[in-house]
Amino acid sequence: GGSRDISCGRERGHSRSRSRSDHEAPHRHRKPEDYGVDTIKITDDDAAFILGKGGKTKEKIARVSEAEIELFERDLILEIRGSKVQRRRAKKYCEGVMAQRTGPVNVTEDYNDDDLTMLQVPQETVGFVTGRAGNFLRTIEEEWGTLMFFCEVGKGGRNKDFEKLAIFGGVRSRRGAELKVLNAVETKSPGYFSKIREEVVERDRGKDSTGTWGTDTMTFQDDELSYALGKQGGTRKKLERASQAIVQYVGHVALFSGTRPERRRAKEYMKWLFGQLEGPVYVDGWEERDDCTVVHVPSDCIGYITGNRRATLGRMEEEWGTLMFFMNKDGEKGGRQGWSEQLIIFGSAKSRRGAELKCMNEIEKKAPGTFTRGLREKITDTRGFDTDRIQIKEDELSYVIGKEAATQKKLATAAGAILQFIGRFAFIAGSYKERKRCKEYIGWLLQQMRSAVTIPDVSSREDCTEMHIPMNCKGWVTGNRGSELRRMEQETGVYMFMALDGRGEERLIIFSHDPGSKASPVGRMAAERLVNELVQEKLRDDGGRGDSRCPSRGGDSRQRSPPPRRRSESRHGRAPSPPP
Repeated sequence: GGSRDISCGRERGHSRSRSRSDHEAPHRHRKPEDYGVDTIKITDDDAAFILGKGGKTKEKIARVSEAEIELFERDLILEIRGSKVQRRRAKKYCEGVMAQRTGPVNVTEDYNDDDLTMLQVPQETVGFVTGRAGNFLRTIEEEWGTLMFFCEVGKGGRNKDFEKLAIFGGVRSRRGAELKVLNAVETKSPGYFSKIREEVVERDRGKDSTGTWGTDTMTFQDDELSYALGKQGGTRKKLERASQAIVQYVGHVALFSGTRPERRRAKEYMKWLFGQLEGPVYVDGWEERDDCTVVHVPSDCIGYITGNRRATLGRMEEEWGTLMFFMNKDGEKGGRQGWSEQLIIFGSAKSRRGAELKCMNEIEKKAPGTFTRGLREKITDTRGFDTDRIQIKEDELSYVIGKEAATQKKLATAAGAILQFIGRFAFIAGSYKERKRCKEYIGWLLQQMRSAVTIPDVSSREDCTEMHIPMNCKGWVTGNRGSELRRMEQETGVYMFMALDGRGEERLIIFSHDPGSKASPVGRMAAERLVNELVQEKLRDDGGRGDSRCPSRGGDSRQRSPPPRRRSESRHGRAPSPPP
């Protein structure tokens, strides 16, 4: 949803602090005053329950409580680290999860640390909301970063008409999850929402950090509803991402939850969407707004940018989380006389820039010179979000872009930047660190074209992991013409290659701004696991000849566990990943 746009900003800030290889400690740099450690003794059955499939439940509890959780399976001890509130929440969540094993969880009043929404769910919709084997609830938890379960409240017996659903998490996450549940309940039991509408709309008003959190509503007729939803909910998702408010429909009511500016944007966007049904829409005063960008599209490119039944624009909106439409003032025939039309793009600064550059790329292909005539390189040292331009030689261009733009996407993902080619110019947008990384990655890529790359020392970098591959495994790990490396890059969103160090010795370097984690399928840790699996596979096939240790070093090797232990772990502890 739209909130995701915001949360990725937060996560970026937070991965910056942990991008040395201390994946265990996301908050290493700013421990709160009341940081401490709690331990809970648990039983064997509880341990399995708290871990969950592939450690998912433990990760979920850690994510919602923001505490660090370690489970020592041998001693059956659960260790929780964090501030007082974080520890209290984590402990509470663990107890809730363990209690589910033996029956309904009993939630008492003191359960609420400003992190709980209690929702009454009509009995006949409970199965629908839970989903097969709890699947629907798990999906919502995953999407919104919440923890949810049905429970009993206080001492009373079970009221058979309703079940209570407890939703734990931050204000935004809880609201997103709650509305998603209500959406499902209303489908199954129409008219229920109108009974609790007041309570839902008023909930948590002003409870966020800005003090402007709230919920606004709009009511639709039947035919309007399907338009506001869009195909498979596409329009709803688009509004949610572009406005950064939570947008959800419960019955015929649209609810917009967020801070005041977010709600205002969502309602305006909705108004313009419906305005387009009547005729052309023009956004007055767009020059003064901080949530939009306008691209002038030459009239002979308009059809090309729009695509058949808006398919091309729709794809860009989906990829970048933006809202885009052509605007013209009433009475103007939209500059068909060889002029240009204004394409307006709404969304966060980064998504707008991504979509804008993609449009420029398409227009430049169709009408060469539109943007590049007289264009020069530009390198800035702005700390915040900005765009650099570098010129790429004609013969190197297709190599940097790659087949179906695979190389371009790979570099952009690993650097965390936006990379787009307009003519022969590479436009690189992002924060200073992201742009710098992206330029370095392009530089190495071009060197690889000519010869082996030498990177003498990476110890001061925070975006890479070094791995020393045993001689007899190198071909196996790289694959035919690098095919294995490409596969692993694709799967985990990293950029990796063999490079020489200062002494001319070859090692594999994995680059990505995302350090990854034990549970995440992307990032450097995930790539490292895949490489280790290949090495183990090869060594097993060779009957364990040669040096089977495969030490790998992150940007800083000190905090890493010693390699031999990791080897055994990867052999037993992990299922091999499925082929792509």
